[in-house]
Amino acid sequence: MIELSGHLAQLSSILAAAPTDGGIPAPTDGPAWFGLIPGLALLGSIAALVMMFFRVKSKAPAWTVVTTLGASFVLTLIGFIGWYTGDQLPQVSTLWTWISTSWGSEPGQSFHADIGFYMDGLSWLWMLFVTGLATLIGLYANEYMAGDRGYARFFAAFGLFVMSMACLVMGDNLVLLYLGWEGVGLCSYLLIGHYYRRPAAVAAAKKAFIINRIGDLGLALGLFLVFTTYGTIRYEELFALIPQGVDIAGASVTGQWTEWAIPCLLMLGAFGKSAQLFFYVWLPDAMEGPTPVSALIHAATMVTAGVYLIARMYPLFAADPNMVALTIVAWAGVITAFWAATIEMAMFDIKRVMGYSTVSQLGFMFAALGLLGTTAACFHVFTHAFFKASLFLGVGCVMHGFGGQLDLRKLSGVMWMSGFRIVGIVMLIGCINLSGVPMTAGYFSKDMILAQAFTTPGALIPGAQWIAWLLLITAGMTAYYTFRVFFRVFVGPKKFYPGDDPELLALGRHPKGEPLHHGHHGEHEHGHGHDDESPDSIEDLRTLRQKEFDPETEEFDPHPPGRAMNIVLIILMVCTLAASSLYFINKADHGWVGSIVHHSTADYPAPGDSSKTVIAPDGSEHAVGTFLGFDPHKAMYYVSAVVGLIGILIAAYLHGPKGAWGLFLGNRTRTDKVRCDAVAARLGPIPRWAENKWYVDEFYDFIIRKPLWMIGNIFHLIDKLIVDGLVNGAGLAPRAIAQSLRPSQNGILQSYAVAMACGVGVILLIAFLLTT
Repeated sequence: MIELSGHLAQLSSILAAAPTDGGIPAPTDGPAWFGLIPGLALLGSIAALVMMFFRVKSKAPAWTVVTTLGASFVLTLIGFIGWYTGDQLPQVSTLWTWISTSWGSEPGQSFHADIGFYMDGLSWLWMLFVTGLATLIGLYANEYMAGDRGYARFFAAFGLFVMSMACLVMGDNLVLLYLGWEGVGLCSYLLIGHYYRRPAAVAAAKKAFIINRIGDLGLALGLFLVFTTYGTIRYEELFALIPQGVDIAGASVTGQWTEWAIPCLLMLGAFGKSAQLFFYVWLPDAMEGPTPVSALIHAATMVTAGVYLIARMYPLFAADPNMVALTIVAWAGVITAFWAATIEMAMFDIKRVMGYSTVSQLGFMFAALGLLGTTAACFHVFTHAFFKASLFLGVGCVMHGFGGQLDLRKLSGVMWMSGFRIVGIVMLIGCINLSGVPMTAGYFSKDMILAQAFTTPGALIPGAQWIAWLLLITAGMTAYYTFRVFFRVFVGPKKFYPGDDPELLALGRHPKGEPLHHGHHGEHEHGHGHDDESPDSIEDLRTLRQKEFDPETEEFDPHPPGRAMNIVLIILMVCTLAASSLYFINKADHGWVGSIVHHSTADYPAPGDSSKTVIAPDGSEHAVGTFLGFDPHKAMYYVSAVVGLIGILIAAYLHGPKGAWGLFLGNRTRTDKVRCDAVAARLGPIPRWAENKWYVDEFYDFIIRKPLWMIGNIFHLIDKLIVDGLVNGAGLAPRAIAQSLRPSQNGILQSYAVAMACGVGVILLIAFLLTT
């Protein structure tokens, strides 16, 4: 007992020695009500699940989940205000001990995991936009999914998704992080495959689930190495040990192979969840899920989990003096950003354009993390969450209103059509943010990433300058493909071709010469409905959607979004516009987001990092490093703006209609000809390759799926012909012998007597021969 007390005292002295300057301060006790934030989301999910089993037909599942998520957001806001106006130290709230076991009395010979929460600036930042956006997206889905066959099932998975993300972000140990990590993976499978009657949706769900399993294996191995190296999985202990380079027993871990192995394995998990490098192919296919799912996954939750993981575990990444993992992260980010941008420039499906845009923007975030710009990465995560959610939901309104039409070549002037003005304005605001138009939130966050890229020394991150230039080029490509969509779809002459989705066509089709009765919606697969539902309208559309659309006898009128969807779009637009002002708050801390991130593990200093921006006494920025001889932070204000403007002007010239606001240089017919003759023709097959996603899926299919299929079939034949043959043969041999003897069993007693006599005679003969 005395020996154990001595070890506990040694551990306490190690934890007490945690640095408070340039390191990670020791946490304080937090309130127990932190548990209500994920708990309410779980409660709403369970309630929706119960309603699903009882086949509740009303919108009660949606309102229950939206209400509980709204309450979670309010509690998050209260907790954040208390933390932000206080000492801004990490807070730990332990509810109960979950796992506690030991196999000795020495430090490190036990495993301990609580149900508890670790709330620092990083946790609060993520939970603010996760709960806030989830509430808004849930309100949007309340109308969008109305009448869907799996209405309650959708919201049960929706609430569970948010709870899993909260567990991932708020957990105070690596076990809870992994539990939340796997939870969002499971829920994404359920949500992407919501339309399980459609083979494409099922295939997309499987693809996302399987590809993420590869990354999750790396994460699991990384967490195992963390425990075997440091002897703990609790953040409070882990973040106190890392700066000192010792494990929980006080032994040095500096110079071990785990210094680079742990961050590389964690990086693999982050790549899978955030669709980086070889793992990106699952994310565009996830567009097969309902549009609210796309907004939830690609803006607020799952795809940002990889960024969060690296930011949370940044002390482990910075502990490697060779920066192996961070160098890979930086290069993987810029390659992914550029690669996805090339595909978007040739893609015609506007929803998939937004999906690849998410892949590209995540590449910017990962490049920033690898270039030691955690504040820039987190700022871009925050701004991207709002404007990308508004873009996805705006595209959802177009899809729902035009019979599922998503081909930008078959839509024009949507902004000028009745009921779509709000959608067009929101899309414009989202596009200018994604393009980095000056004074927008996207402009400031992307500018911070570019400035960080040009200030990171190449001696620390090899090739940092090449990464910076490639990011700058990608920023121009982003502006082009973003406004390519806006100019083609939302401005120009009013013209459209309805899609071929029978459920969505039913919302706007009507006999020629008869008016369309707006407001009706049915229990259809895609579930896009409006407020004034009635049993008659549902039955009418159930019948109508079974009939093939006949353009000879029927017409289609666009079906505008309803009140709830428009309200959500307006709120997101306001949040997107307001986010730009955050850059000017607490300028000395690189803006409001910087003032939050600086009080978290993401602000952990990397050894030898001289690229951090220094704040002058007057609050102005200057940094180590140059851009063509100028201060990168000041130069990027102008350079990134010019690059973005060039991208927009090229999009206007090639895709803009004549006369809209007097900004465009030609009419669409002429520019289409210019694009085909002067651009596409000279590029040869390259546009077609880009449109087909550079055939990466086909390549994976050729080198992975088909060989595995062949190997599987070979083993199947071996199992069937050889293994089963031996087993079945062993059973058939006695049967064959019995069959050969079966004729002797004819039921005639005389034959039996003769056989017995012969048998006795044979036995006597053998016995006689043996004795002689």
